[in-house]
This record gives sequence, C-alpha cells and structure tokens, in this order.
Amino acid sequence: MPSHARPKPSRIPRTLLRAGLVLSAAGAALAAGGAASASAAPASATDTGATASALTGALLHSVGGGIGPVKDLKIDPLANTPVDPLANAVGTQIADFKPVGTNLLTGPLAGGGTLRNLPLVGTLTKVLPG
Repeated sequence: MPSHARPKPSRIPRTLLRAGLVLSAAGAALAAGGAASASAAPASATDTGATASALTGALLHSVGGGIGPVKDLKIDPLANTPVDPLANAVGTQIADFKPVGTNLLTGPLAGGGTLRNLPLVGTLTKVLPG
C-alpha cells in the first residue's frame, strides 16, 4: 500500500491515555494526602474502637451492596423460553417406588430461579450480607 493511501492514526487513543494518567495521578495524590492527614492526628483508645466499628460497618454495607444484587440475578438466561434446555425434565418410576426425575434439580433453574431460590445454595446465601 502506498504511503499516501495508508489511514492516518487517530489522536483519540493517545488523548484518552493522557487523561487516564492525569486522573490516576490525581487519585494517588488524594490518597497520599488522606493517609498523611490520618497519620498526623493522634488517636486515643476510644477513637480507635469507634474507627474500627465504623470501618467494619462500612465494609459490611459495601459488601452487602455488591453481593445483594448478585443473589437476585437469574441463573439461567433462557428460563421461561421455548428453547430452554433445562426445561426438558426426564423421570422414571420403578414399581411402587416414588418417581425420580431431573425436574427436582432443574426445575428451580428452568423457572427463572436465582441463588436465593435454589434448594441447597439458597440457605447458604442467607449467611452473606445483602
């Protein structure tokens, strides 16, 4: 390809790179300033306990805000559609015994279940915040 016919490189990626570097440097400067001011103030024993409980509360609140929505996401994206492979349940019954089928395991998923609705995992999600 002749040099006059080559596409010219765009300046946008370089501009975005520079903007990202400026924002990163500003964030690092703010974090360093916050750490310096936190270490400059002497803390008493009661302040340390209050700070620890505030940090614990903030951590639980942020983790709960991140995990809570995940527990309510549909696991099977094809649930309640005609092409859902989990909706094809197979079952059998031998003599007078109780019928056994795959619907027990795939039923909650095929019905649009979330982590909270699953038989075994749902009880474990109660331990998680959110």
